[in-house]
Amino acid sequence: MIARLSFLALALSMAAGLPHMPRIERKVPMLPRIVGGVEATPGQFPYIISMQVESGFGRYHSCGGSIYNENYVITAGHCVHGQNAHKVFVIAGEHDLSVVSGDEQESQALDLIPHEDYSSATLYNDIALISLQTPLVMNSFVQPVVLPAQMELTSPGTMCTTSGWGTTSEGGSSPDILRTVDLPVVDDTTCREINGVDEVADSMICAGFPEGGKDTCQGDSGGPFVCEGKLHGLVSWGYGCARPDTPGVYTEVAYFRDWLDANAP
Repeated sequence: MIARLSFLALALSMAAGLPHMPRIERKVPMLPRIVGGVEATPGQFPYIISMQVESGFGRYHSCGGSIYNENYVITAGHCVHGQNAHKVFVIAGEHDLSVVSGDEQESQALDLIPHEDYSSATLYNDIALISLQTPLVMNSFVQPVVLPAQMELTSPGTMCTTSGWGTTSEGGSSPDILRTVDLPVVDDTTCREINGVDEVADSMICAGFPEGGKDTCQGDSGGPFVCEGKLHGLVSWGYGCARPDTPGVYTEVAYFRDWLDANAP
């Protein structure tokens, strides 16, 4: 199973000896991308952010995330695991990574707050908060995401929307422009039969089409999975991207609403 970090992020973290690979057979936290989707329009998803990391090669997009409020964003635990806050930047209002439109707002991370029970080996509790040095200013391009209540779960078959700057095919290149795709929620029993009983925790949610062709992928990690207007999932992991009968796996936010509220006052 590979977590969905960008290929550059994965390569740099492995070179630095950081523990970004949970298990040999598991996806590696790699910033997933959108496969089989379409380009988003500017401002279509005002809650999404690009988490970027500074390295000796410059700054690169590493993961997605969602705005909690003006001082915090939500992302996956594997996105911040092994990172230094002073090298992490959040870009809100982003659409095209190659163009400065004037709608972007940038803030350096103040602190990285992974769930205390996050496991890089299993990707259980794969959720984190990033506190910001500079508060975001809300406008039509920068808005907080709507959260479900604690244990407000979504039903199998529900069509949900995910978005990100991840690669557009397994092992492919990453786009500069934000992309989006709609995916149906897959029931836990089916997901466990495919991905493994011990791999898929209760606090995970799965999504994808039986025929494949649409999915998140490397570079999308931490990004939003929105069902009926609420953030029900965070891109977490999967086996390959958009393969038939292989749903992607997301952190189920409804299991962590109380944790978010307690850690992002």
